[in-house]
Amino acid sequence: MSPGAPPDPQARVRVGISSCLLGENVRFDGGHKREPYLVETLGRWFEWVPVCPEMEIGLGAPRESLRLIGKPSDPRLVAPASGSDHTDAMKAYSRTRLKQLAEAGLHGYVLKKDSPTCGLFRVRVYPGGKGTSPTRDGAGIFAKALVEALPELPVEEEGRLNDMPLRENFIERVFAHRRWTEFLAKRPRPKDLVAFHAAEKMTLLAHSPTGQRELGRIVARAGRADFGETLQKYGIAFLEVLRHRATARKHANVLQHLLGFLKETVDSDSRRELAERIEEYRTGLVPLVVPLTLLNHHFRRNPVEWVKSQSYLRPYPAELMLRNHV
Repeated sequence: MSPGAPPDPQARVRVGISSCLLGENVRFDGGHKREPYLVETLGRWFEWVPVCPEMEIGLGAPRESLRLIGKPSDPRLVAPASGSDHTDAMKAYSRTRLKQLAEAGLHGYVLKKDSPTCGLFRVRVYPGGKGTSPTRDGAGIFAKALVEALPELPVEEEGRLNDMPLRENFIERVFAHRRWTEFLAKRPRPKDLVAFHAAEKMTLLAHSPTGQRELGRIVARAGRADFGETLQKYGIAFLEVLRHRATARKHANVLQHLLGFLKETVDSDSRRELAERIEEYRTGLVPLVVPLTLLNHHFRRNPVEWVKSQSYLRPYPAELMLRNHV
């Protein structure tokens, strides 16, 4: 496949998204909030599943603007101009729609920031009464229901994806979610979980050494406990560990660990060069892709089966170039 070609449609990852972000004219003013990166770049790798809660409960576009009013923990969804209250309709819709989405095989979800239905963080909530100022501590009705119904699903707002570390973390978690669900679909046995965990070891270490060790303990008990419960416990913990932001220090630790596998096959000058590139990355002089490219070069010439199995070396398509910016 050439670098500019789209992947096999069957290989694309299914991800839910607020419809307006794809350019659909579903906003209250009849417009959209098309995000080129989502459509033109991630769209090559993601099969988007668009959802617009307002349109799907029959409000149409254009429509009255909506806002959250009341307690941030349990606000009402109200159209202030007419006083129409859509809270109950939105909650009922959310329960039904989220059951459908749970069966759709999603591996992630991108929400529209600031929306009283789809915003996840710092959504305005008006305490009520004329002249009162909103707080910024609410979550949209649908967004809140989404994360409660599907707690393991990687979810992010489109605005936060402009932050490169957050973007990289979200996309890594989406592809990890797919790896895990594909693993479960194969009806694994305890020995298969051992192999899965081994292949994820460096990825987990880059996010949380403590979490990686805890997952190792779950795997070690796999043959002595109810295996269905073990898989459930591992999957929850696996995806939770990946929520932790990988840091330059932890990445450097992983890179040094991988460098150790070249001790017997690569000359001292080449190992010294690798160590220098790793240190330059750790101190912020070069992006992660620099030492990784050099490591991959040496592993192609001196293959190590355990290293080849590591998801860390290709957690998502290289064409996304995320490691050029972290």
